[in-house]
Amino acid sequence: MKAALMVCALALGLAGCSEYSRQDRAVGGAVIGGGTGALIGAAATGSGTGALVGGLIGAGTGAIIGAETTPRACWARDSYGNRYRVQCP
Repeated sequence: MKAALMVCALALGLAGCSEYSRQDRAVGGAVIGGGTGALIGAAATGSGTGALVGGLIGAGTGAIIGAETTPRACWARDSYGNRYRVQCP
């Protein structure tokens, strides 16, 4: 249990580093979802198989949610310093 808490703390720390790109948010969501799903699966079934299935489902769901909740308001500056909206990477 102690190891699982350490993995979750590490995952949350890494997720806080993600930028606003879809790929970064998908990875962050997958890490958080996978860790949370594994914990819930292990607690619900008491087996490694439940943790594995919960982790896989959580990682897939977290990646989708992370990518789709990316803010779409990216800004850039032209050579004169004026801001304009661009498509986010």
